[in-house]
Amino acid sequence: MEAGKNCIDLIKKFEGLRLESYKCPAGLWTIGYGNTMWENGIKVKENQVIDIQRAEKLLTYWVSKYADRINLDINQNQFDALVSFAYNIGIGNFDSSTLKKKVIANPNDHTIRDEFMKWVSSKGKQLPGLVKRREAEANLYFKI
Repeated sequence: MEAGKNCIDLIKKFEGLRLESYKCPAGLWTIGYGNTMWENGIKVKENQVIDIQRAEKLLTYWVSKYADRINLDINQNQFDALVSFAYNIGIGNFDSSTLKKKVIANPNDHTIRDEFMKWVSSKGKQLPGLVKRREAEANLYFKI
């Protein structure tokens, strides 16, 4: 399955576009649409700059990498929500999450919404932007 427009739109809306590297709330150097690494796995560093086309390519690359790792029997909206979620928290965190375990056990389990909402903090502080993002992802996940 490939990430759809809903996934890309969610990521772009909540990550925003920054053409110069900056520190995200987690303290990581970030560029483009919330990318902390280049395609070759090298971390983004201070004082790096890209253009819009490069940001789009970087987004497409990482979205496809995350999409390839989410091999679950789910519908497109569920898939798009999970790719957006994993893109934000990292594939390792997604793989070990209770959210993923619940999706595997029963993709229609209503408590999956609660699992999205457990991921709204950075460095122990709840961030309003993450609350809104998780609500949007959960709403997309359960959209029919």
